[in-house]
Amino acid sequence: MSGPVVGVYGIAAMFFILFFLRIPAAFTMALVGFVGIALVTSLDAAFSMVGTEMWNIFSNYGLTVIPLFILVGEIVHYAGYNFSLYDATYKWFGHYRGGLAMTTIMASAAFSAISGSNTATAATMSAVAIPAMKEYKYHPMLNAGSVAAGATLGVLIPPSIVLVVYGLYTGQSIGKLFFGNVIPSAILTAAILGTVVWICRMHPDWGAAGPRFGWKERMKALPEAIDILVLFGIIMYALFAGVVTATEAAAVSCFLGFVICLARRKLTWKKFLDSMTDTLRISCMVFMIVAGAVIFARFLTLTRLPFETAEWIQTLALPKWMVLWVILLCYIVGGCVMDALAFLLVSLPIFYPLVIQLGYDPIWFGQVITIITTMGSIMPPIGICCYVVSGMSGIPLATVFRGSFYYMPSYIISIVILMISPYWTVLVLSDLVK
Repeated sequence: MSGPVVGVYGIAAMFFILFFLRIPAAFTMALVGFVGIALVTSLDAAFSMVGTEMWNIFSNYGLTVIPLFILVGEIVHYAGYNFSLYDATYKWFGHYRGGLAMTTIMASAAFSAISGSNTATAATMSAVAIPAMKEYKYHPMLNAGSVAAGATLGVLIPPSIVLVVYGLYTGQSIGKLFFGNVIPSAILTAAILGTVVWICRMHPDWGAAGPRFGWKERMKALPEAIDILVLFGIIMYALFAGVVTATEAAAVSCFLGFVICLARRKLTWKKFLDSMTDTLRISCMVFMIVAGAVIFARFLTLTRLPFETAEWIQTLALPKWMVLWVILLCYIVGGCVMDALAFLLVSLPIFYPLVIQLGYDPIWFGQVITIITTMGSIMPPIGICCYVVSGMSGIPLATVFRGSFYYMPSYIISIVILMISPYWTVLVLSDLVK
């Protein structure tokens, strides 16, 4: 049996175990990868190779950026800045039709700028925004859909865990990835906001306008919201100027976030311990996915399946834009059936060399697949953000999924804009990073 055929059987086995045995993706990838390496080489070689790979990955200093950025997001979350952000945006924009939904999306974008987690954003906004929208008789699909779609910005807006993992895996500058992401994240946020406007125009009764607040109430709500924007601005400027590395920026953001929360008297000892506990839990989950994906990727590399696939696609003589859309379709389908980060790590050994061979910029490609990855978190059957919103709000899962479908064109439109003008949407800022 040839190597590529073994690789195909390995992928099939992975999906079978995921669907029918329901073993978590991290353990599934590690198990199939280890068994595959043993079949292709030998059992002793598999043990040696896996041990070496694990040491190379987890002794990498740059990997500490993940728990540090998760920690600052958890500190800000437990300090209650999610309520402050929502309150500020609500008082400024809640009086428009669909204003509460737009408020939710803008507050999600602001919170994501520090959190970097879609599940944390989904849980936060479900607790804060859904009761308010229910009070103003918002339609359940607009209610739940706006929260789920807004939560996906946690994956996209820096500090994005997906971009960090992509940068570490491909060897790209995390600072360049973060700054290359500024315009794409703004485009997607604007597209999602535009979707709310369109929904409320098509269904005027779905999103009633809230009360109009005076300028005094609006200005009073700004200071605490500005804390988060200042923290985000300091870190991004330090990265842009080359003053700190990505890991140092994450550590500085933790320190500044901690100091700001203490200065505002928003962080108790219990809240701090809770933030540490959640950081440990989320970080372990991410690291396990990374470990499983590395083992599975090594197995695929040994089978030469990625190289054979790239050569086969090249023989088709398709335009490179068409090849890219085929790859993106694979990401959409893959994101529907397994954890988005796990699928990203599994697929990169197959698609990344092909994309680079086609002449696409790796920083630009990172932004494109990050947007596609965000789609997976609101698409059935996995759609983790929809599960979180449904569990937190009591809204039926089917209703949450139907509400999220209204926002799907926003992602496609954003990707098309990035493809039309790669330089002015991504590279114009990323190339400025020192």
